[in-house]
Amino acid sequence: MPDLPKLWSVTAGDPRICIAILDGPAELAHPAFDGALVRQVEFPSGGHPARHAGLRHGTYVASVIFGQHDSPVRGVAPRCRGVIIPIYGETEDGSLVPCSQLELARAISLAIAVGANVINISAGVYDETGEAEPPLARAIRTCEDQGILIVAAAGNEGCACPHVPAASPAVLAVGAAGRDGRPLALSNWSHLYGGHGVLAPGELVAGAGPGGQTQRVSGTSVATALVSGVAGLLASRQLRLGRKFDGKEIKAAILTSAVPCEEAVASNCQRWLGGRLAAGSALEHISQGDVSAMSNANLPLTPAPSPCAQGLGDDTSPACGGNRSEPVSIPSASGGLPRRGTEVPLPMPIETERRLVYALGQIAFDFGTEARRDALEQAGGREVVIDGAALLRFLQNSPWEATAVTWTLQQEATPIYALQPVGPFARETYLRILDLWKTQLEEGVTQVSIPGVLGPSVMLLNGHQVPVLFPEIRGMFGWSTPKLVEAVLGVRPSEQDKQVEYDRIQEDVTNFLDRLYYELANLGIAPQDRAVNFAATNLYQVVSVYKEAIKRELKLDRITTERSQISRPGSECWDVILTLFDPQRRYERAREVYRLTVDVSEIIPVTVGKLRRWSVY
Repeated sequence: MPDLPKLWSVTAGDPRICIAILDGPAELAHPAFDGALVRQVEFPSGGHPARHAGLRHGTYVASVIFGQHDSPVRGVAPRCRGVIIPIYGETEDGSLVPCSQLELARAISLAIAVGANVINISAGVYDETGEAEPPLARAIRTCEDQGILIVAAAGNEGCACPHVPAASPAVLAVGAAGRDGRPLALSNWSHLYGGHGVLAPGELVAGAGPGGQTQRVSGTSVATALVSGVAGLLASRQLRLGRKFDGKEIKAAILTSAVPCEEAVASNCQRWLGGRLAAGSALEHISQGDVSAMSNANLPLTPAPSPCAQGLGDDTSPACGGNRSEPVSIPSASGGLPRRGTEVPLPMPIETERRLVYALGQIAFDFGTEARRDALEQAGGREVVIDGAALLRFLQNSPWEATAVTWTLQQEATPIYALQPVGPFARETYLRILDLWKTQLEEGVTQVSIPGVLGPSVMLLNGHQVPVLFPEIRGMFGWSTPKLVEAVLGVRPSEQDKQVEYDRIQEDVTNFLDRLYYELANLGIAPQDRAVNFAATNLYQVVSVYKEAIKRELKLDRITTERSQISRPGSECWDVILTLFDPQRRYERAREVYRLTVDVSEIIPVTVGKLRRWSVY
């Protein structure tokens, strides 16, 4: 990247900009990270912590972005702040445990929660439609709404095959170019990438390896890390110019400034995606013509040591005198990484934080193992393992058997958490779970709220892994939409003229809840998601919006969140904003905006102040 010195002369990054890396764990004791503002957080990935292929890949990707310039590896954005979220685990024999799309969605939510501005995903899974599963699609949409830029790899199969999440239009997809500037043979392409994809250098780029060593790697993982670093520099430039971070502007600058394919020298321009990265031109777009250089004399531009000299190179690679390069495979959301050796890693600092969750969904159950299912069958008969009502009757008579069931919280029939009561009120919490489940079966309860703390992963009977959620009984509630509306609005009146108004309010409140539960469904990890979910349970306050709106013939337009200007000491407050409009006079009449402030600093969120309203013209 010959224009990197131009960017470095302007900025080497800003610690106010956070780049999250969703990958394998990183060996932060490596000299490349000496002085880097990088931390590694605990994430409930399946299996044991990655110590082989995952560690090798995660260390490399992190060093390409955060490697300090006085170390063997010069990273692209050494002064940006970094958060590493390991999404891969390993089995006892060292085989990599792949990451599902649900786990990736959860990791993205965690990245949002820790304040990421740019999210690097040097990973992907092939999908011919390019459509992400609902939880991942919602996590990507949340990032888009919040202005967070996701940068994802196009894939290394060398075919016209899209990968998720790179295929999403909201993501900046990255393919790999060789040293000649043309697409590498291994780099994927697809018409789905054309409008939001870019090529970046991806051949034999130097980076850190386990054991304090360096390595040269090829592939779209490499190119993705380089683009994420450039995005961090562009974001730092935005702040230096006195502007707010804007991921959409950065994405547009990178795509607009990309060098397009030249038909005269390229046989297939589709493989160029949207063009080749031109970081210097992207900087000019961000700076709006202001590209005055600033001295960074303390950032020496020393070359990285040759991997061949340290015995790390591939004997067949050009860097070692060969005629081809062997890329390190990217991790896949379905297939993970192939094992690439048995390095002995140095200690990896892991930052353990209490991860609060406030999620909505439905109670379900699983048996975890065949043995546990057989034990229940022997204790209660065949029907208890195939019929929910029979299992409920059995557990009501023998409540201690509830500990043999893996209780789950699911959304759209997909388990997202395993509920595991702990502490002095564990028995009461188990009984509360049973009670909520009973109301689902017998009383038509459609949603339950489960606050709690995130724990390690457990295996379900189908082989999928989900993280444990240690629930807090104080916030566990269940409700059905019709009964909740009736509780708020009262019984439907007998007078015909009042029935019309009642039905209209009921319809709009029901539509609001349906949009909240399904369109805006989330995993309840990011603070803003917890605020939205809590607002859904606070219908008594929100329904006043609709009582007034219906009289004025307004409809719900959108639900958004933003950090609140109201913030008590030691608290974290978010505003849930409801915007309503007149569908008949969309452009003539002002929109009505309602703002509800929610403090999410504790396990049980709480509203702050009263509902506010104003008009927007």
